Amino acid sequence: MAGPRGRRLCAELLATPTGGSGPPFRWRLLSAPVSDPDERARVLDDVRAALAVTDLTAMASPWRLLDALMASVDQARYWQPPDEVDQVLADDDVAALLTPVAVAVVRAAASQWWATPVDLADQHAVGWPAGEPPEHPVPRTSGTQEALHSWRAATLADEERAARERPADPAAPYSGCWWSVPALTGLAVTGRRLPRVAEAGGVDRPAPVGLVLVEDEMGWGTARTWPVSPPTAVRVYEVTGPPAWAALVERYPLEVSAARRHDWYRTTGWDGRWAIPDWAAVADDFDAVHLTVDGYLSTAGQAVPVPGSDARTVLAGAAPDATWWLPDVLPELGEPTDWRRAQGDLPRWAPVG
Repeated sequence: MAGPRGRRLCAELLATPTGGSGPPFRWRLLSAPVSDPDERARVLDDVRAALAVTDLTAMASPWRLLDALMASVDQARYWQPPDEVDQVLADDDVAALLTPVAVAVVRAAASQWWATPVDLADQHAVGWPAGEPPEHPVPRTSGTQEALHSWRAATLADEERAARERPADPAAPYSGCWWSVPALTGLAVTGRRLPRVAEAGGVDRPAPVGLVLVEDEMGWGTARTWPVSPPTAVRVYEVTGPPAWAALVERYPLEVSAARRHDWYRTTGWDGRWAIPDWAAVADDFDAVHLTVDGYLSTAGQAVPVPGSDARTVLAGAAPDATWWLPDVLPELGEPTDWRRAQGDLPRWAPVG
């Protein structure tokens, strides 16, 4: 319950009092700020009513948990204010009512892999279509140091330019880079395959996590994945929650206050200095950084204090179970698998052929 994505997951598991036992709980739109006493009382009553008819045992099924996890990831946003549901869930008293849901999730057999480290025996990279005609770019497995040094140079240049050209007022209508991971570098980002999630009438396809759990999802109709076989003796930094993410930023700080100020103020309300990891420096000491599902749910989207400084950091643009490979340690990728979007069926994708 520490992070907005974890709270949203629990809210997505609530049943609808007037619509039977199945999710999702339909939030009534706010008629006033949630801090308004009458509006707050109504919201609390709504959540209590939904919780009263939520079957915590059925809620912990693999299908329900994956559906709620997908919904939480789909609604992540770091370039604009949280939506109304996330605004409601930012109230600690509202979130406290969801504690029984959180406990059931943590105890569920289907969620036990959410806390586990990177599964080196089962890793898959994803390529999304780009260009015209669209192609699926192959993730980079060589020249990664050069890519990371170019990323750092571009990040520093963006910070200098933002400090010179953008106003200091965090509420000013400016936007730019909002992610805190080395996006757009072509680096291989991998994840395991999902456990089987079929239920009665459902679909049983062990799709890679990187296909299914995607922030700022663009609605692609096709994708390509490659199996990856990392060496067993690799140095992996595990992001398991806010303290681990903050410690990574503290150890390898890169200030991005001017470049991230406006986007991250909108999503967190924090007005101050911002920092992210210097990924080129991280690559000197670690081969990969892995984000557990629990780490994502408890960390992403909030302003996390950086120890030893007055700065804060946001985990943004990351996905549950993602592993970023930094130096050139990966072998060549395996034979690819093509996928097509399968609307309406979990886990959203089906292999071609």
